[in-house]
Amino acid sequence: MNFVELASDTGQGSIFASFVPLILIVVIFYFLLIRPQQKKQKQRNMMLLNLEKGDKVVTIGGIHGTILEIDDDTVVLRINDATKVTFDRAAINNVASQSSS
Repeated sequence: MNFVELASDTGQGSIFASFVPLILIVVIFYFLLIRPQQKKQKQRNMMLLNLEKGDKVVTIGGIHGTILEIDDDTVVLRINDATKVTFDRAAINNVASQSSS
């Protein structure tokens, strides 16, 4: 075995060994950041799809109201007895309580 063969063997091993930490970092980022965010987004989409008339909701701006009308992409909320406001469906942050129907 001469010097050239020895150098090429160690070079291949070190290239592979240098990629192992990078691969581990990508896997860790996937399980700690990307996967939980995808799961949270899926839950939010399900919540937005299951909105119904009568649900008490909170918008991303902190406005509390009850759903009077709901369309594919808009929601009309009753804020108090005399105030009705139209929001995008995506502006709903969470459901405070479900309708009784």
